[in-house]
Amino acid sequence: MPMFMDAHTIEGGVSVSDVAAAHEADLATQGQYGVRYERYWVDEAAGKIFCLVEAPDAQAAASAHREAHGLVADEIFPVAEGV
Repeated sequence: MPMFMDAHTIEGGVSVSDVAAAHEADLATQGQYGVRYERYWVDEAAGKIFCLVEAPDAQAAASAHREAHGLVADEIFPVAEGV
């Protein structure tokens, strides 16, 4: 299945604990959309969040985020694992 990296920007910053809670909501919702959230990275001060997700397409990944917590990504990029 294709892999995607999405990028979110939260004005004013974001806490790792809030992102962890959103990730748990993603995990609870992901099966409905045939996606699997793998990992995420956070830059608290800059309000940046990056999520790695396996999904049939970018729209499925966006839909899972939307239903889980409403934080839809600003951008979603198809990615391939490097060596």
